[in-house]
Amino acid sequence: MRAPSGSVPGLCSASATMFAVGMAFLGYWGVYEPGGWDRSDLIVVVLALIGFAALGSVPWIVTTPVAEEGQEKIVAARRALLLGVALIWLSVLVSFFS
Repeated sequence: MRAPSGSVPGLCSASATMFAVGMAFLGYWGVYEPGGWDRSDLIVVVLALIGFAALGSVPWIVTTPVAEEGQEKIVAARRALLLGVALIWLSVLVSFFS
């Protein structure tokens, strides 16, 4: 079954939007503040970086050429998007509760 038209641009723009939201969060959170980092600060940054890697891989996954016409990478790209969004929001929650 083919993915609906617009799935590829939608996934790419959604990943770019969440990437921008995550970068804005890290900018306002205090990555550039002087002083030492706690363990919770490192957890926030590691979760965010893994989330950025997942979000950044979405356009690459969804636009990779496939051998057969019927195969698509939409499902894998959706999972990468979900993982990235979940990790970014988890890093936000960890920063609020630490």
